Amino acid sequence: MDLVGKIKILNGTQVLGDNGFRKREVVITTDEKYPQHLLIEFTQDKCELLDNYAIGQDVKISINLRGREWINPEGVAKYFNSFQGWRIELYTQETMSNPVPQTEPASFIDDPDNDLPF
Repeated sequence: MDLVGKIKILNGTQVLGDNGFRKREVVITTDEKYPQHLLIEFTQDKCELLDNYAIGQDVKISINLRGREWINPEGVAKYFNSFQGWRIELYTQETMSNPVPQTEPASFIDDPDNDLPF
C-alpha cells in the first residue's frame, strides 16, 4: 500500500534495547479535504532510506500495516496498529499528472490469426 503526503516531521534514528534495534519516524500530511497526519516507522536497515529527504517535500511511501495485541496487568486486551515504511520516493507534479498507463489484458481468443477450434 502507498501513502502520499508532505513531510511534516522527520525524526532522527533511535536505538532501542540491548540488541540495538533501530527505528526512525516520519510524519506526513495528506492533501485531501480533511488532511491526515500519519506517523510511519522505518526500522533497522530501512532507517537510512530517510537520509535524503527533508521537511516540506512531497513523498510517496510504500508501507505494510502492522498490528499487535497486548494484555494489560488487569487481563484486558489492547490492540495497537502501525504503518511500517519500506520504500520512499519524491512525489512531484509530473508524477501526479503522468500516472503509469494501464494496459488492457491480452486475449488470444479475439486474435483472428489463432487456430483454436472455438
